[in-house]
Amino acid sequence: METTRQAKIARLIQKELSEIFRRQTAKTHGVLVSVSAVRVSPDLSTAKAYLSVFPSAKAPEMIESINKSAKTIRYELAQIVRHQLRKTPELSFYLDDSLDYIENIDNLLGTKELPEADDAE
Repeated sequence: METTRQAKIARLIQKELSEIFRRQTAKTHGVLVSVSAVRVSPDLSTAKAYLSVFPSAKAPEMIESINKSAKTIRYELAQIVRHQLRKTPELSFYLDDSLDYIENIDNLLGTKELPEADDAE
């Protein structure tokens, strides 16, 4: 179970990471990265950030690129939250494919034809 402190730190990190990625997406032209969730470990030493990437075809290469620059992103985050947090957690980034999953379910449900009810009068 997540404590109140973990939840507050997760929200802070999510907000600031979103801002960092918003600034970076201006440079990537056409690729949108959003932070859908952040989970912080109980000892506050690690944070897992779940990212949604649009278009989803570029998601694997974007996640790989972001993970390679995780130390730079952590440093940038630390500069922003230095007055709120004593130590910035180690960051790891994962692809949040829940939107793709929902879209797939919608497509599966949308392709099925429902039997039309006869209008009996």
